[in-house]
Order: sequence, then structure tokens, then C-alpha cells
Amino acid sequence: MIVALILLVIGAADAFFSPTMLVLQLVVLGLAIAAVVTRAGRVLGAVALTVALVLNVGTMGALSTVRVAATGSYAGHKTDKQKLWEAYPGIKDKEPSRFLNQQSLEQLQALADETLADVRTQLTAQYGLQWVKSADAQERPERNGYGGESMLVRFTSDTWATTTPVSGYAHKLEVMRTIESVIAQHGWRGMVAFNDPAGGVDPTMISKMYGGATPETQVDWEWFSDDEPDPGWFYADITDLANDTTGEYRASREQTAKRTGEPLEGLQLAIVGRYMLSEKKVDEFTKALTKYP
Repeated sequence: MIVALILLVIGAADAFFSPTMLVLQLVVLGLAIAAVVTRAGRVLGAVALTVALVLNVGTMGALSTVRVAATGSYAGHKTDKQKLWEAYPGIKDKEPSRFLNQQSLEQLQALADETLADVRTQLTAQYGLQWVKSADAQERPERNGYGGESMLVRFTSDTWATTTPVSGYAHKLEVMRTIESVIAQHGWRGMVAFNDPAGGVDPTMISKMYGGATPETQVDWEWFSDDEPDPGWFYADITDLANDTTGEYRASREQTAKRTGEPLEGLQLAIVGRYMLSEKKVDEFTKALTKYP
């Protein structure tokens, strides 16, 4: 409803600036003036003319402001310097050479495919786990910190999920340790369990985030690794609804599964990369940087 009203106001602003509306306003103005020159309508005509002029000026200004704010058409209010930096190809306060020297987008894509394929193969061989792709890989532009988009992207790999639950503390721990040993062969570092209170996070917060104060009782596990100094992040998450004592997690997962089609519970694997530069854009990126001191 609010969006509709905003769009209506924007449309109204456009109408006020149209030739048709200009003619209509001139007609109203003419009628008010005509009323002024007649004895009977002089008082009412004067009042109408004053009100019409005041409201017209206020309305035009207000609608113009709303239209600019709603559509983002501030181009006329930006300095040349602001426009220049809005097109900055890198990220504010980050050294551009970092993006040129790190893994390229294509290299991380290849690493992600190899790592995830190897993990799936090993887990199937050792535990009989079967897999489904629950989300396709995607890229989206990274904001540059100056109000525009950089030439860098945030990359998220295909997300893979088991078709059956991974349940029980000992079994889950064994699965995660197997994952850790496999990804180490691809250059990833040792994994960190975000859900483990031994990491120093307040147990109350851990309980709220993962459905339990300890790994033995938690609904969700979230393990993480990276390939520093490169920008890849590896995620392995387990949802174990056998530990959901309230039914809240199941209800939430049912809604998510209905929306995305992903399995209700089990293990999910994905790799993310921030501020990735494609090999295809290296020359363009380097050339664009010459515009900035």
C-alpha cells in the first residue's frame, strides 16, 4: 500500500509537469481571475486565487522533492567529483592492488567446483550420503563505498545438500572432521566451529543462534574455513531437527524448504568469495583506476 502511494505521488508529480496539467492549471487560474473581476465573486475569487497560488507552489515543490527522493534522480545535485567517485572500480579504503594480486574469480570458481566435488565424493563413499543441488552459483556486484557499483563481485558457489538427515553428535563430528581433512588437500585451512561455545561467545547467544548451548544439544552447526591470504570462505552447515525440542526450527525449515525446494534438514556445503575480480576485467579495471589520484 505504501509503495503504491509513493508511486502514485511520483506519477502525480510527473503529471504536474506535463503540458496537459499545465493547461488545466491555467484554466483554474483563469476562472479565479474571472471571479475577481465580478462584483459578486470578488471576495471568493480573491481567496481562491491566493489559496490556489500558495498551494500550487507548495505542491510543486513537495512533489518535486518526493519524486527526486523516490526515483534517486539526484544527478543534477552531484558535483563532478562525486560522479567520478561513484564510478570507482574498486572498494573505498581498500588497496586496489589487493584485488589484482589475489585469486581471480575464475580461479575461485574452479577451486570451489573441485573442492565441493571431492567432499561430496568422499562423504558418499564413507557414509552413503546422497546429494542434491539446492541453489545455483551466483554473482552480484559489490558496492564501491561511494554510492555506486565496483567492477568486483561477490561470488557464491552452487550449494549442495544431503537428501537425508545427518544426526547424532558423534556422527556429525565424524562427518565434519572428514570434510576438514578433504578440503585441506585443496589448500583450505583448519575449520572453525562457530556454534562451539569454546570459541568464547556467550552461551546464551550461542543457544539463541544454534538452538542449544552445546554442540550435543544444538539444532544447527556452522563450520567455517578459508584459504587466506585469498578471499575464499568455505561453509559446512548441519541442521539436525532431532534436537528441535520446541518445533520452532522445524516450522522455520518447512517454510524455507517450501520456498526454495531444498531438503528440510541435513548437511549443506557452499563456498563464498568477496571482492572478486574476473580475469576478463583486469585490463578494464587497471585502466579505470588511472582516473583516480
